[in-house]
Formats: sequence, structure tokens, C-alpha cells
Amino acid sequence: MSGGVGQRSSDGLRVVVADDDAAFVQALALLVNGQPGLTVAGSASNGLEAIELVEALDPEAVIIDLHMPLLDGVTAIARMRRDNPSLCLIALTGDDDPELHDAVREAGADAVLLKATFLQGLLDRLATVRQGQTGARA
Repeated sequence: MSGGVGQRSSDGLRVVVADDDAAFVQALALLVNGQPGLTVAGSASNGLEAIELVEALDPEAVIIDLHMPLLDGVTAIARMRRDNPSLCLIALTGDDDPELHDAVREAGADAVLLKATFLQGLLDRLATVRQGQTGARA
């Protein structure tokens, strides 16, 4: 688990990234950090670490993979939604199973994006959250 002392920034949107593929997390962090008003506050390699980081860092958004060790993304999303109703939860997956997508939306995800096509959808969703429209689900 990585991440610094959690202090809310008025400069922009703080994001936690959770995926068990370290190279993907690193690339995603570079992408997010390269956008005006967005900062990766921390990263996790499993769902349990993601929940712990959200508690410690109090970010505005989480980008989380669905298939991870220790605690899967669907379960982690359900817990984070229960404890943080206004948190923007974006599920990112390589799995195009519609039943899985329905399950993660029911668990509380604001959006489900396929890794193969996520880039524009992710940036659009984070821009919406940055503008204070976190309640609108996609």
C-alpha cells in the first residue's frame, strides 16, 4: 500500500487507484496526475488495501479493478459505498460480462469501464466529479 498523509486538497480531485497489476497502476497514475486538477493520493494492490486507503486519505474518487486478491473489487465497492456515500467509485475491468457489470453497479459503482476502452470515459467521469457533480451515476 502506498500513499501519504491524507489531507484534503482544495486544488483538485484526489484519487485512489486500486489494481493488482503494478505496471497498470503506475501508467494510470501517470495519466491521472498529468490531468489538471487531478492527483493520485495513493494506490492499492487489493480491495482490502483500497478500503484502508479510502479511510486514511479521504479521497473524492476511487478507480478500482474488479478482480484482485484478498478482497475483490465488487465487495470493496459495496463497503466503500456504505461508508462513503458521496465517494465517486469507478470500476475498471477487462471482463466484459454484463452480469458482473450489473452486480458492481448494484454494489454502488458510479461507472463501469472496460480497460480496453476506458481512457475517454475515465477522464470524462473524473472531470464531472471535479465539477462537483458526484451524484450523477453513469
